Amino acid sequence: MKIGLSTYSLYGALETGEMNVLDVIRWVADNGGEHVEVVPFGYSFDDDPSLVDKVREQASKSGLEISSYTIGAQFIQPSEAEYEAEVARVMKQVEVGNRLGVKRMRHDVISRPPEEASIERFELDFPKAVAACGRIAERAAGFGITTSVENHGYHMQSSDRVRRLITAVDRPNYRWTVDVGNFVCVDEDPVAAVKKAMPFASMVHVKDFYLRPEHLNPGEGWFPTAAGNHLRGAILGQGDLD
Repeated sequence: MKIGLSTYSLYGALETGEMNVLDVIRWVADNGGEHVEVVPFGYSFDDDPSLVDKVREQASKSGLEISSYTIGAQFIQPSEAEYEAEVARVMKQVEVGNRLGVKRMRHDVISRPPEEASIERFELDFPKAVAACGRIAERAAGFGITTSVENHGYHMQSSDRVRRLITAVDRPNYRWTVDVGNFVCVDEDPVAAVKKAMPFASMVHVKDFYLRPEHLNPGEGWFPTAAGNHLRGAILGQGDLD
C-alpha cells in the first residue's frame, strides 16, 4: 500500500492563491507522500492546457507517482444531446489523464440531492449511467487506463448501488475508488460497506467524520445524511468512524 494525498485536500490554499498546484505537489512530497491524486479544483487544465505537462513534470521531479486523475461528471441530463456532450467531455478528459501519465482515472456518474435519490429514481437513471461508463472505460482501455466510480454524494453512494453499476458495466478496467467514510452519507455502516467494496477496488480514499443523531443538531458547519443525521469532516482517526 502507498500513502498519498489528493490535491483537493489543499483546496483552501489553492482557492486563496496561497499555493498553486505545483506547490501542492512539492508539499505532498516534502511531507512524506508517495503519490498524488490530481483533482482539478482550484486550477484548470481547460483554461491552461500547458499545466498538464507542468504537473506531470513536477510530480516526476518530486518523486511522486500521479496515482489518479479525478474529475466530476453528471450523466443525468435534460436531453439526449446534452447527455452525449457530457460523455464526449469525459472521454476528452481521458486524453488529459493519458498526458498526465496516469493508469487510473475516477469520474463521477450520476448525482441527485437526497430528497430525489430514491431507489426508484436510481433505477430510472441506471441505464444511461451504465452506457456512459462502459463507453468511457472502452476509450480509456486504449490508453491502458482503468476508470472507476467513487461512492460519492447521495445517489451513487450505497455499496449495493455501486456494486450493481460495476457488474453491469462489466469491463475489466472499470473499478471502484472506495471512500471508506462516505458511506455514512446514506447512513450505511462503513465497515460492512467496505467489505462489499474491496473486491472491486482500484484505489482507496481514507476519510473520517464526526457523526451526530438527528435530534442533536450541532448547527453550522455540519451537513445532513440521507436519513437526517449530522456529519462533519474530521481529521483521520479523530472522528467517530471505526
